Amino acid sequence: VQLQASGGGLVQAGGSLRLSCAASGRISSINVMGWYRQAPGKQRELVATITSGGIINYADSVKGRFTIFRDNGKNTVYLQMNSLKPEDTAVYYCSLLPPGYWGQGTLVTVSS
Repeated sequence: VQLQASGGGLVQAGGSLRLSCAASGRISSINVMGWYRQAPGKQRELVATITSGGIINYADSVKGRFTIFRDNGKNTVYLQMNSLKPEDTAVYYCSLLPPGYWGQGTLVTVSS
């Protein structure tokens, strides 16, 4: 299984970005796809997850600003990020469970 993430970049505070992550290979039809992030000097943390059935979980820090959604037919998960803040700056990783695959990471930089 491979996860290919894209969509990161540099944006000013208050701006928006959309990340996408396409999974390929033998993938269970019942799965959880999600986004995590790791800022410099910090541990990787959950951003949002979505099950194949559409159950969603967000970190409190992104609720109301970020939206996760997926296209099951394309095995692709998206993260729409609005009202970005400098503290959102991090490398964003997509994930797929089971059993626990990670994408290569895409850098999001939010300038103040």
